[in-house]
Parts: sequence; structure tokens; C-alpha cells
Amino acid sequence: MSPEAVQAGLLGGESLQQRRAIAKAITLLESTRVDHRAQGDALLTALLPHTGKSFRLGISGVPGVGKSTFIEALGLYLIGQGHRVAVLTIDPSSSVSGGSILGDKTRMEHLSMHEKAFIRPSPSSGTLGGVAEKTREAILVCEAAGYDIVIVETVGVGQSETAVQGMTDMFVLMQLPNAGDDLQAIKKGVMELADLVVINKADIDADAATRAQAQITSSLRLLGMHGNPNDPHSDKHWAPKVISLSALLGQGVDTFWNAVCEFQTLQTANGLFSQRRQNQSLAWMWERIDAGLKQAFKQSGPVQALLPQHTQAVLSGSLAASTAARNLLSALEFTAQAAPK
Repeated sequence: MSPEAVQAGLLGGESLQQRRAIAKAITLLESTRVDHRAQGDALLTALLPHTGKSFRLGISGVPGVGKSTFIEALGLYLIGQGHRVAVLTIDPSSSVSGGSILGDKTRMEHLSMHEKAFIRPSPSSGTLGGVAEKTREAILVCEAAGYDIVIVETVGVGQSETAVQGMTDMFVLMQLPNAGDDLQAIKKGVMELADLVVINKADIDADAATRAQAQITSSLRLLGMHGNPNDPHSDKHWAPKVISLSALLGQGVDTFWNAVCEFQTLQTANGLFSQRRQNQSLAWMWERIDAGLKQAFKQSGPVQALLPQHTQAVLSGSLAASTAARNLLSALEFTAQAAPK
């Protein structure tokens, strides 16, 4: 299917053909082939006027917290409310073989079969932060296809994988009832970026869930989070909340979505919703520049000429790794200055 046919299929309305077009578009954007990258850029530019109308929800949490179970319960609930839901799941890639299982759709059996839902698993492929390299592009594709709720599920993360917060409108962190002590609850990192914290599996141990909810609520007040530090009680700024639910039993999903709607209404009214998206777009641009510079470095002739010698010197211990890196970067800088204008 040509890029033109993919675009036509994407914008053609709800159909099996559209779902195929979405999958082909994301595959094209994830490709590392030079010709595919050019086609992907052209497709993305053509789709851009049709994007930006969805609510982007990022969901993160440790392995086993029940992210997939929760997303299926939430997705079916939202479809019942008249929404179309796209789910982008990120599967960790093996550091040994490079492969990924990509099995998240099997955990969302009912949602994956619904005609108003689209689920796309993608490999992390070594990208840090709990997301894939082309997740932002995939979000835009789903928006262009008319999905008004786009959910990004990260890999099972620890305390530093926070990239999803930089590409979604709301960042939800899922926790287990027995996730640690009071000190664990106030550690900076992924916790301080959360707009909403969800204690899942509350049906297993209601008392533990209540204690965890109280501890995390207290810690969010202590950390200050991203409300107005000069006026923490201002009703114009969102104060991160903590709720408990049971995704398996479907209990508390409506309460969760009410909190999301409250967040969206407040952030839209105070102008922070659009500001957050603008900041994310600029961050995306610089991220792509960084990736492009790294690729240009690897493909540079002078760098490739010096690389074997410097690699051997570092391996033998005769040259410090930092010095070797500086020499190789200098070769790239010289190439850029010497290039004809």
C-alpha cells in the first residue's frame, strides 16, 4: 500500500480498511530505511491538520501492577460512553536478542476485538524511558484516524522511566497496595511527575490499599508536585490525587474517569493544557535532533576512519574513553565546518 493509499485509508472513516491503514502507517514510521523515513515524514506532514483532537493518557507502573487489565476495563468503559479508544503498548526488547514478545493484545482480549478500539504493541528497541522511539508519531496517526482517546502504556518501569509524561496530556502512575514504606512513597522520580496515582488490586487487601493511599497522598503534599508552589491551595492548579480501585472487578473505573475529566477541564481553563502540548512539541523536535546528530556521527567518514584506532586504544587501556570520545567528536565538528555552504 502506497503512502497516498495509507493516508486515504486513515481518513476514510471507521472500517477494517482504516485499521489496516493505521497499522501500515505506524509500521512505515517505525522503519529505519532511508526511503521509508522520507515517506513517513511526508505522511506525517499530510496528517498533521487532522491531529490534536484527542485526549492523550499515559499509564505507567511496575510489572505486575495490572496495567493491561486496567486499560481493558477503562477502554470498554469509555467505548460505552461513546468514545473511540486507541491503545499504544510498549514491550521491552531483549538486550541479548533484540526481540520482543509483543503480547499485550492477548491480555486485552475483549477490547482488542471491539470495532471502536485499536491496539498496537511496539518494541522499545533499546529506547530508554519506558516508551518506543516512534510513540509520538503513532499518537498522531491514531488521532488523524479519529480516535479521541489515546492511551500509552509503558513497559514495566522503575523510578526513572518518565518519558511518557513528556508526550501525554495526563500521566497516571499505577501502584500496588504493598509497594513499599513511607520513604519509598516520597522518592523523587516517576512519583513527582504523576498527575494521578492509582492503587490497583484494592480488592486483594483493602486495608493495605487504604494505607498506601494515605501514605502517597501525604507524600504528594510534601513533594509539592506541579501545582502552584506559591499557592498550593489555589483552585486554578491541579493537585495530584490518589485513588484506589480494582481493575479486575471493574470497581472504581468511573471514579478514575471522573478525575481525568476534572483534570482536563481545569487544565484547559487555566491554559496549561495547550502549554503542555507546545512544550512537548519542542522537546520532541530537540529529541529528534539529538537522534539525527547521533546518526550523522556514526555515518561520518572522518569518524569512521578514526573509530577502529580509538576503539582499540580504549580496549587496550592506552587511551581514556572520554579522550577518545572528544577526539571523535572533534572529527565530526571539523567535517561540519569544512562542508561547503
